[in-house]
Amino acid sequence: METISLKEQYLAFKAENPKKRIRDIAAALNVSEAELLMTSLGENVIILENKFEDLLKEITSLGYVMALTRNEYCVHERKGVYEKVSFSPHAGLVLGPDIDLRLFMSQWKLGFAVEDNNLKSFQFFDGNGVAIHKIYLTDKSNTEKYPELVARFRKADQQAVALLPVPAPVKTSLPDGEIDVAAFQQAWIALQDTHEFFGLLKRFNLNRTQALRLAPTGFAKQINTDDFKAVMQKCSVKQIPVMVFVGNHGCIQIHTGTVTRIVEMDVWFNVLDPEFNLHLRMDAIASVWHVVKPSSDGNINSLELFNSEGEMIVQMFGKRKPGLPELIEWREVLAEIA
Repeated sequence: METISLKEQYLAFKAENPKKRIRDIAAALNVSEAELLMTSLGENVIILENKFEDLLKEITSLGYVMALTRNEYCVHERKGVYEKVSFSPHAGLVLGPDIDLRLFMSQWKLGFAVEDNNLKSFQFFDGNGVAIHKIYLTDKSNTEKYPELVARFRKADQQAVALLPVPAPVKTSLPDGEIDVAAFQQAWIALQDTHEFFGLLKRFNLNRTQALRLAPTGFAKQINTDDFKAVMQKCSVKQIPVMVFVGNHGCIQIHTGTVTRIVEMDVWFNVLDPEFNLHLRMDAIASVWHVVKPSSDGNINSLELFNSEGEMIVQMFGKRKPGLPELIEWREVLAEIA
């Protein structure tokens, strides 16, 4: 498809559907979001050099911004300042009290500076043109820093680039019958840190929902979406601080704090607070699990929501830090749905 013809289709679709978001338009036109953005290069979109680690370290200079990370069925928006930005060969970290991210930079292939209806942003995509992470300026941001960063990280060649499609990773989990279930369950019970769980899955060649099905007795229980909503409502009413994780293959974004204003609209379950917004498609949830993972600080309880492919949509804990036991109030709310 020629870029010019795609641009004409994009403009026509926007004119007929002014409230549609670019992600939805891309799906309707059977192209990627990044491809649509590139139709506006030279207008309101600037393609960036692939120096994303350096750029992310400079985002702090923008002050108070909004970070957005999503997957197919959940959008996580958190306002705050990018602080304590660091990178290792394994992952990048943003560890401020408000903006809390885990960054997997090998997936970050394209970046753009975008100005749309006076809304300024930096947007990052994978090799398939799928959005990984976006940073939006707010009315409290240091807006004068934005053009400086755009100028510093602007790519010299502003021509559209061809995407190099990346195939989905091959799933390598074993059938249930080939799993040493007894050894797996013993290893689960012996966990000392929740972060060890991913290694446990790799060690026994399990996917996540398979692991929950084969969990030791009392460590994973399937519940329903109404139970999840009830927990959210109780945490709202009692103002119990929680941790809400939403991610994709390139970024995990975490909100730590309370949730207050919960609004259900059609299939969407929303948290609409001043600093934190969550938009979750309830009709996409295939399973909800109450999961218990041992740690050196005692058992850690989470709620984990999955789509029909067994991919995690959202994960929720009570607020905690390493070295401290889990919040009693969080455990009490979960006990009420047992």
